[in-house]
Amino acid sequence: MKKQIIICLSALLTASSCSMLKIDESTGMSKDEVYGYFKNVKGLATYVYSQLPNDFGTFNGALRESATDNAVYVWSDSNVHDFYNHAWGPNNAVDNMWSQCYGAIRSANSFMENYSAEALERFQWNDKYEEDIEKANMYREELRVLRAFFFFELAKRYGDIPLLTRTYNQNEINQVTKTPFDQVIAFICNECDEAAKVLPINQKDFYGETGRVTKGTALALKSRALLYAASPLHNLSNDKAKWEKAATAAYELITKGWYSLPKINKDPLYDANGGNEVLNSPQLIFERRNSASNNFEENNLPISYEQGKTGNVPTQNLVDAFQTKDGKDFDWNSGDDPYANRDPRFYRTVLCNGDTWMKQTIESYEGGKDGEGTEGATKTGYYLKKYMNETVSLDPSKPVTKEHHYILFRYAEVLLNYAEAMAEWKGESYTDDKHTMTATAALNQVRNAANMPNITTTGDAFKESVRRERRVELAFEDHRFWDIRRWKIGEQTQKIYRTKITKQSDGSFRYEKVLLEERNWENKMYLYPIPLSEQILNNNLGQNPGW
Repeated sequence: MKKQIIICLSALLTASSCSMLKIDESTGMSKDEVYGYFKNVKGLATYVYSQLPNDFGTFNGALRESATDNAVYVWSDSNVHDFYNHAWGPNNAVDNMWSQCYGAIRSANSFMENYSAEALERFQWNDKYEEDIEKANMYREELRVLRAFFFFELAKRYGDIPLLTRTYNQNEINQVTKTPFDQVIAFICNECDEAAKVLPINQKDFYGETGRVTKGTALALKSRALLYAASPLHNLSNDKAKWEKAATAAYELITKGWYSLPKINKDPLYDANGGNEVLNSPQLIFERRNSASNNFEENNLPISYEQGKTGNVPTQNLVDAFQTKDGKDFDWNSGDDPYANRDPRFYRTVLCNGDTWMKQTIESYEGGKDGEGTEGATKTGYYLKKYMNETVSLDPSKPVTKEHHYILFRYAEVLLNYAEAMAEWKGESYTDDKHTMTATAALNQVRNAANMPNITTTGDAFKESVRRERRVELAFEDHRFWDIRRWKIGEQTQKIYRTKITKQSDGSFRYEKVLLEERNWENKMYLYPIPLSEQILNNNLGQNPGW
């Protein structure tokens, strides 16, 4: 009888719902059949890629950002609210990535255990054999990085996790134990280092392929992983050596010169075509490619627009984080127009009262078509603009769709990683032979690209400047939720503010900052609860503190 290979696939390419602890044996293909054809080998690699996060909306249109002080999801029927309304727990594992990540990891492990170039040698007389075998060999290195990515996605949620670096049978899998967080991070970094030695700088130059893992992807993941490991959540003693490692990892990628930050008005990332044009940005490192749709716009366009659902709306908290263009914080007591002369990124992130979008004027004042008093309208006075594509159409008679690519890593994040790590390690002005750029210089690269003045703060004020810069630069890119946790500032994010906009008799508007809601926060929420279904299958998993 032929040896059967166990993989979590259906017809090679279709994602299944298999759990880490529920082995799927439905494929019935032999090892020789699976790994003996280039098409099947590519299909296996493609499947692992297909498990990457595929959009900014992970909860039926609700963004994880709406579980932070950056945004509110206007509809009450989304489980995104469970993160802060006392409904989150082991029995209600919101954002349960456990099964998906471990399914992808298992498929990557199977590939690395079973793939062999020798099995494809019978095709050596084919005209494209050399190209095909190079691609197949490279898939292994790509999957090493993707496996490391999925381990990180698990570790940032759950802390200590089972580090499964091989395939397991049914008897073994329900007895695995957890590996400490720091050891998981060390494994991730080693995998990234080893893969980076082999991976190309640009997949476009590697037989014209794009959208695949590169050297830059590996180094960017290493930078992010070490930054999280150095942060207060996982570095209780504030071990400076961890911050040094994080700074060094970020600087390693910075010095390569592979990526750059264009000015905001020239960066396709901020184009009116939203997520469609990000592939052309010189700062893009890695992304999840998506097919054409208009779902993101449908989920976030104001309710007054045809088919619009309002969805995720920015808070006043986030708006206040955007400074004025002269580098000062906005003063609500000044009497100034709250939307005049702000950080240029504000106008590319937020739609506010009086803005024009898709040939309509936003009326988010009380009684306006997009404002308070209209069912389904914004609760904060604002609407989302970032990554929205103004060229799509939701007209049922003639819909227009566009590709929306989900940014996973970009250069601005790496610079901000470096600024934070250097400041925490040695201060904002420190340099040495291995770190010739100051934290201040890295931070100001990001600000200068946005046409904002240099930061000159020092000490704790500088560290707060870095945190604010991450908030505005990376808004709605799924960073704020995790930054709040790794910095352990959850209790500071409970009060959610909106702006009350009243139209005066002379046609002018009165703006007032008011409290919208106060959300629940408990320290146990710094880590996810391990799903009860997984605990039942394996008592060794235990449970995270407080859950």
